[in-house]
Amino acid sequence: MTKQQKAEVIDFLTAEFKESQAIVVCDYKGLTHKELESLRKSAKENGAKVQVAKNTLVTVAVKNAELGDVELSGTNVFLWSEDQISACKVADKFASENSEKFVIKSGIIEGEPADLARVNAFAKLPSRDELIGMLLSVWTAPARNLVTGLDNLRAKKEEEAA
Repeated sequence: MTKQQKAEVIDFLTAEFKESQAIVVCDYKGLTHKELESLRKSAKENGAKVQVAKNTLVTVAVKNAELGDVELSGTNVFLWSEDQISACKVADKFASENSEKFVIKSGIIEGEPADLARVNAFAKLPSRDELIGMLLSVWTAPARNLVTGLDNLRAKKEEEAA
């Protein structure tokens, strides 16, 4: 890899990490190409991004993005997303499906270092779309109950009239 290519990777990762709310570091040793592509597809569907890069380049990119210091070793794949939950959910789901070959090591969530427990905690939270669905359900409950009550009253009146 030339110096120019390394600089391009660092610039790309720095820009991406500045925009992201969560970065998850995982060990992928032993994954096949097909399994790694499955991870990429899953990440893309959930609004997260995946990159395999040299640890030294990622360390520089994290420093440039002003996210603190991160110590990296071994084979790592990096997942990140604009929200805190997507990357954590993708990593957690993939880790549960491929527990022998894919291990969540650590992460950076909202600019703070995160251990495995914190990444898993964020993975258990509902996504933005799920939260909107819950809120919509709460908002429509009074109208739904009113309609059900009126329908029951109509049925009762028709029964009494017959």
